[in-house]
Amino acid sequence: MVLVAVFERPPEAAGSTVNSAVVIAAESVSAYPGLKDPAQYFRPIEELTKSNGFTAINEPYDFPVDGMPIVRQDFSKKLSGATMYQSSLVLLRKGYIVSFTFIAGSADDITQNLDNLRFGSPKPGKQK
Repeated sequence: MVLVAVFERPPEAAGSTVNSAVVIAAESVSAYPGLKDPAQYFRPIEELTKSNGFTAINEPYDFPVDGMPIVRQDFSKKLSGATMYQSSLVLLRKGYIVSFTFIAGSADDITQNLDNLRFGSPKPGKQK
């Protein structure tokens, strides 16, 4: 189930740039028997991204945020005259697989969004 989806412009609106987005979704762990680690969820993610023309840039790797055990994998897709970048982050929480997908027109834009990712209240003096 999609919990939140935010796009730079409506998904159906044409544009000359990548439609940057953040999508947060959750699925029951019970839908994936034997899933014990967030990295295992990247097998179905890779199948989906590959079927949509994306190529994996790297293998899933640990990417903790605020001490939470999160796994990340990055993808890219060539478009006409541009490259679309996608970073997917996955964590297991309270019987759910929670995924955060960031899409942008550059790896730097993805990095900037991920640099600002926090869970909970910002620490005093650390706000951006």
